[in-house]
Formats: sequence, C-alpha cells, structure tokens
Amino acid sequence: MDKKDTIKHKGIVESIGTKSCWVRILQASACSSCEARKLCRSSESKEKLVEVKGHYPTLQVGNQVTLVGSVRQGLRASVLAYVIPLILMLVALFAGTRLGGDGIGALAALLFLALYYGVLFLLRDKLDKQFSFKIETN
Repeated sequence: MDKKDTIKHKGIVESIGTKSCWVRILQASACSSCEARKLCRSSESKEKLVEVKGHYPTLQVGNQVTLVGSVRQGLRASVLAYVIPLILMLVALFAGTRLGGDGIGALAALLFLALYYGVLFLLRDKLDKQFSFKIETN
C-alpha cells in the first residue's frame, strides 16, 4: 500500500483477546493541532476505542501502535454513512411532498433514513470485513 493511500492513527493497546485487540486512538480534527485552537470554538478531538481483528501475540496492553487503513475504505465509509442517506432522504422528501404534502414528505424522509440505517445495522458483520485496520508497532 502506497503511503499516500493510507490513513494512520496512533493509539495505545487497551486490551488483547484471542481474535482481536482494542486500541484507543485520539481522533482529532484538523483544527486540533492549530495554534489558535484555544481561541476558536470549532476545534474538537475525542478518544475512540477501535477493535482490530487478528491475532497479535507480541502486543501487550499499554503498547503504542499505529493503526493503518486505506483511504479508499475511508471514502467508502463516508459514502455509506453520509452521501447515500442524504440522497435517499432528499428523494423521499420530494416524492412524499409531491404525493401527500409537507408532513408526508418529512415523515417519508425520516422513515427512509431509519430503514437505511437499519439495513446497515443488519449488514454490520459483512461491512465489518470490508472496513478494518491493521496494526503497525512503533
């Protein structure tokens, strides 16, 4: 994988199981490293716990590691999480409004959004195989 095609997050191993381990990462927006972040209210960062599938016998709790994923995975996840639901919601809104008025349009948009995320929830095991990180030790 080429360096420009990867997403990397530094993290610390929280727990280790037989088939996966959990790594705590600090997810930071671009603003969080800015010098003016104390004056600006838009900067944000938050900790996340990420499950990494695989057996890592050399790792120990507390080890600092780097999680590596592909940019393509990130783009695909963004499309699934934001773009497709937006399109579905807009189509349902306009179709519902045209067929039954504003209230029906709004209800249809919310219903389609709930159904879409419900389907994603049901397909989570299949999606989990497509979206995964690998561990690089530091």
